Amino acid sequence: MQELHEEEFERTDCLECANCCKTTGPLFTPKDIERIAKFFKMKQQQFIDTYLHLDEENDYVLQSVPCTFLGADNYCSIYEVRPKACREFPHTDRKKFQQISNLTLKNVAICPAAYNIVEAMKKNINL
Repeated sequence: MQELHEEEFERTDCLECANCCKTTGPLFTPKDIERIAKFFKMKQQQFIDTYLHLDEENDYVLQSVPCTFLGADNYCSIYEVRPKACREFPHTDRKKFQQISNLTLKNVAICPAAYNIVEAMKKNINL
């Protein structure tokens, strides 16, 4: 999977799509909140109150989608400090990829690169 992931992202430009940022919101870990609040020179609670809310699973997520930090040019205004979930998306290069098969199915629906990676994997195993 890691090889397929690397090959796909050599030819895929996420800036042409940004569908992940337009349709879904990442989870924000405590470390993400700390890092991004510092970037904005805000207190963590102020960052939370301004941009986040707790979802039904008690995770911090964006108050609204598309992502507040996505520009019209598909660039992320907090790219250098973006959440871990954003840095790792679409998670197709994980060593234990099989453990996130449900997440991958969701990501295939929104990410052309994830779709291409799964299709290449299917070809490799003759499905």
